[in-house]
Amino acid sequence: MSNTAARQGVEALVLGVGNVLWADEGFGVRCAEEFCAQYSVPDSVEVMDGGTQGLALINDLAAAKRILIFDAVDAKLPPGTLTCVRGADVPRFVAGKKVSLHQSSMMEILALAELMADSEPEKITLIGCQPVDMEDYGGGLTPQAAARVPEAVRMAAMELQQWGLGPALAQGPADPIMPASILRDVYENGRPSEQVACRIGDDRILAHVAAGAD
Repeated sequence: MSNTAARQGVEALVLGVGNVLWADEGFGVRCAEEFCAQYSVPDSVEVMDGGTQGLALINDLAAAKRILIFDAVDAKLPPGTLTCVRGADVPRFVAGKKVSLHQSSMMEILALAELMADSEPEKITLIGCQPVDMEDYGGGLTPQAAARVPEAVRMAAMELQQWGLGPALAQGPADPIMPASILRDVYENGRPSEQVACRIGDDRILAHVAAGAD
């Protein structure tokens, strides 16, 4: 694919990545969700829930001239700290947590997208949060991470404004970028109690382990 064909038509991609099933691992997705709710963007800007789609994101990344990524990042800072990095500094922060052997890291995906486009994006920015907990299966954002979502969204709006693609405040409800069942309020408020759903594994398996069974 030629450079012209790859980066044509999409001025900017605002991408939230992560897994909402693992607490703060879902920070990036929740930021994209909130950005979509707060702002309207030009037709040439796409806001996407990238989730854990991995290699399926390559075409979208290769087509965008500018890329803004929301993610949970391990910058070795106090939990809940926001990080904003740009350009060549981005790849070393987006290795991400692989929750399966089939999930490619964002670093790998960005590299492959550049190969497809035969060029680097004109601009790339990562807005991330140092996670508190990424091991709580079925859990929502921790309070520390949740408190940083509004600031991360404002930072993204300012970044797009500097790119000449400034978003406007939304005038009404926006179309959601994800299924209704995993919207943050629905997902987090619908979590079963610990008495109903085991947080650390299947009780049937754990009982065998405790008894020393094979």
